[in-house]
Amino acid sequence: MSEDTQARADETPADDADTNVRRAREASDKRKRGLALFLRDVVVIVLAAIVISFLIKTFLIRSFYIPSESMEDTLLVNDRIIVNQLVPELTPVSRGDVVVFTDPGGWLDPVFEPPKDPVAGFFEWLGSIVGLTAPDSNDHLIKRVIGLPGDRIVCCDDFGRMSVNGVPLDESAYVKLPDGVTRVSRDDFDVTVPEGSLWVMGDNRWNSRDSRYNRDKPGNGFVPQGNVVGRAILISWSIDRWTWLDNFPLVFDGVENAEPGGTPEPDPQDEPENAPDDAETEGAEG
Repeated sequence: MSEDTQARADETPADDADTNVRRAREASDKRKRGLALFLRDVVVIVLAAIVISFLIKTFLIRSFYIPSESMEDTLLVNDRIIVNQLVPELTPVSRGDVVVFTDPGGWLDPVFEPPKDPVAGFFEWLGSIVGLTAPDSNDHLIKRVIGLPGDRIVCCDDFGRMSVNGVPLDESAYVKLPDGVTRVSRDDFDVTVPEGSLWVMGDNRWNSRDSRYNRDKPGNGFVPQGNVVGRAILISWSIDRWTWLDNFPLVFDGVENAEPGGTPEPDPQDEPENAPDDAETEGAEG
């Protein structure tokens, strides 16, 4: 009998049991370490995704929803949009851009927010960090930029058109009007955009409380450029509504090089009239 055979023969059942227990423990410890490493990696990935999403949301893009009709048919109620926050910080605002901005003062009616369940509030907050929810949409408005600083905007001519710096605009590509109506604004106006401000209007031109109907509010209806959160670039939801948002540069062709003309004298009797009855009280749509 060889020495190896003799050694195995000398092993007792107790030795076999101890060896099996030790191996089982080692296998169990190995599985636990593997699970711990897996969970650690998952946590790191989730935290990294949250941080990256937070940074993207803070500095690059944000999501907003549309709760009102003032930008129809470009944007419909319950559309969700992606906003490029590099505008106007790094990229200047252009005429025709659809921009989201904070209320300049008094444009939005107060909205009562009922108390939220703490659990639901936490998940809403978590979703807002990664851009899946937009709980602050009610504090913002969204309109189309018509006039930049120095622009003179007049409405309406004999054909119902609005002009910027004397150049008549054909806005049929995006303006929604009531059936049989050709005027792009219910009321006439003649304004010059002051430095650092914008003149904005909704595409649903007869159903939008925009610059025209906020001339009795702080800023006289003009939106300070510092209030602009960013430019809406994409309809992201619903899926069948997915599309890039155009600023229609051809509509404003020739405006940049045109002479604004004399600044109109303010008329103390020129108060906004016939403001739309359905006050826009909520959301990124204002």
